[in-house]
Amino acid sequence: MTASDDLQVPQAAKTREVRDFARSELFERTFQEGMELVEETAAYLDGDGRRESKMLSRLAALAYAGESMKLTTRLMQVASWLLVQRAVREGDMSPEAACEPRYRLAERRPETEPTHPEIPIALVEYLVRAEKLHDRVLYLDRRMYLDAAEESDVNPVLTQMGMLEAAFRP
Repeated sequence: MTASDDLQVPQAAKTREVRDFARSELFERTFQEGMELVEETAAYLDGDGRRESKMLSRLAALAYAGESMKLTTRLMQVASWLLVQRAVREGDMSPEAACEPRYRLAERRPETEPTHPEIPIALVEYLVRAEKLHDRVLYLDRRMYLDAAEESDVNPVLTQMGMLEAAFRP
């Protein structure tokens, strides 16, 4: 066994986990929830949210704009991650490519309450939903892409099991 063989086992474990997740019911539910939240948020920001923001004081409107930018950025990051996983499921992207660091979800900075008390409650609710979804997807991202490599590196039994599975796989 060579040093390069040791490096391939964790990659094989990650690849398998990525492929399995992309085909799972959990992914399907998470994907649906994420895309629905993106659509709902866009409809709100283009409709009721736009009308509500016009009734705010100048300072509150500025805070509203900042919060809505954070919201859309967070949702686009989550949607991008979900679309990468769907590309793996549909065979448009290899699991190995999906493991690249550029496709990882960034940590979210802990947020405090919205920056202005006049922020409409609907926007606050979308912010909370987006934060919860982001945290769940971040957990999945770390579990699949980071923990698999760490577990394989630390646990020699898992490394051997991975090698055996690879050797006897058709």
